[in-house]
Amino acid sequence: MTNMALFAEQQVRADLARLLLAAVEASGRARCDIARDAQIHKDALRRVLAGERSASLGETLRILAASGVAPHAHLLLFLVSSGDHAIAWLQSDLAQFFEDFSGELPSALERVLGNQVHDVKPRWAKGTAHRVARLLSDHIDELERKDALLGDVFAGVEGGHRG
Repeated sequence: MTNMALFAEQQVRADLARLLLAAVEASGRARCDIARDAQIHKDALRRVLAGERSASLGETLRILAASGVAPHAHLLLFLVSSGDHAIAWLQSDLAQFFEDFSGELPSALERVLGNQVHDVKPRWAKGTAHRVARLLSDHIDELERKDALLGDVFAGVEGGHRG
């Protein structure tokens, strides 16, 4: 059962304000420039960042984008995990990966599963998430081994030409 206290307006507004403030501060841009790019009045931006005013969904996405972060990924992280994950992943390759991954996942599931897409059970989500993370870890390890091998090959070739 979902704890409805987590969805209290004041708490959601404060958590979202914390995410948006972290994004704006990490951007290194002036707030007036972010407000202009996000098409929001600078005083409205100030109140959103202070948690005094709720941002609309569109304003949230525009503020995140104007701050130079992956807007959909951070909003999705905010909704499904916690504001802490969204803040920790600000301006990272992991956030961009998450945005691309979560955007591609629905069509990839339909394409690969076909008619089986309706057989997917919610209880499989946690195990599948861990399996995808392990698969990604193995992929990174493999790429690092290949890079090291290629580095050794190129070092040998450079050494051979000099000598």
